[in-house]
Amino acid sequence: MSILSLPPEKRTCLITGCSSGIGYSTAIELKKRGIRVLATARQAKDVEMLKSKGFEAYLLDMDDSQSIKSALEQILSLTQNQLFAVLNNAGFGQPGAIEDVSRETMRAQFETNLFGVLELTNQVLPIMRLQGYGRIVQISSFLGFVSAPFLGAYNASKHALEALTDTLRLELHYEPIDVVTIRPGAIRTRTQETAYLKLKQHIHRDKSHYKKIYALMERKFLLGKMKMPLAQEPEAVSEKIWHALSAKAPKTKYTITHLTLLLAIAKRVLPSAVLDSILMLAIKNQFKNNLK
Repeated sequence: MSILSLPPEKRTCLITGCSSGIGYSTAIELKKRGIRVLATARQAKDVEMLKSKGFEAYLLDMDDSQSIKSALEQILSLTQNQLFAVLNNAGFGQPGAIEDVSRETMRAQFETNLFGVLELTNQVLPIMRLQGYGRIVQISSFLGFVSAPFLGAYNASKHALEALTDTLRLELHYEPIDVVTIRPGAIRTRTQETAYLKLKQHIHRDKSHYKKIYALMERKFLLGKMKMPLAQEPEAVSEKIWHALSAKAPKTKYTITHLTLLLAIAKRVLPSAVLDSILMLAIKNQFKNNLK
């Protein structure tokens, strides 16, 4: 069932991580199309910003079980326990070499990017099953099927999200609930600002074997100069999300940006050693001679 098959009052979509980037862009796009957007953000100031833009907005921290439960209860009380779609968009990317990532740092990455998604999804599934329709849309990444050095925690969380989503799709195969994966490539958002803060907060850079790399990363993050080949605006993702909601039979996976499509093909046809060499060429271009 498409969202357009429903009467206007039942065209509802809960979106996490709406403070900026893909979440904010998608909230605007869906609202323009007459969808009742239930926008959420982790910080109170962002919730107020969303309200000032005319959105129904709620505080929802994906790291906090009580926050997830409270936000969902508020939303369902206003929608008569009806919800067509959930867009699990909230997340962040933790930079750092694997050997510099602590258990606590890896856990924090998974709390937001996987465990919160699992918890929210599990809470909405009984609602969708009872109403007889629904759509779960997960924002993954091209780093959900390939890996980049110095982003191991993020790679791991997105690979795990892809596995969780594939499993859920199989388990719901005979039910009227669609499960969709969105795989963006390089998208111009505030990710570099967040990455800079997470690098400073969680990685002991001065004691690391990669301290020269981290110094260069900090400068590039701070100046917004980390290269993003073939990057596109968040609206490119919003368009695919709209298709995932409005199509009667959505694709199981949507690949966004030419880079992501090329990597998806390369992953299928190239030996791992060849793909590794291609990925390392891109990294060398970022960090010059500091990798050795």
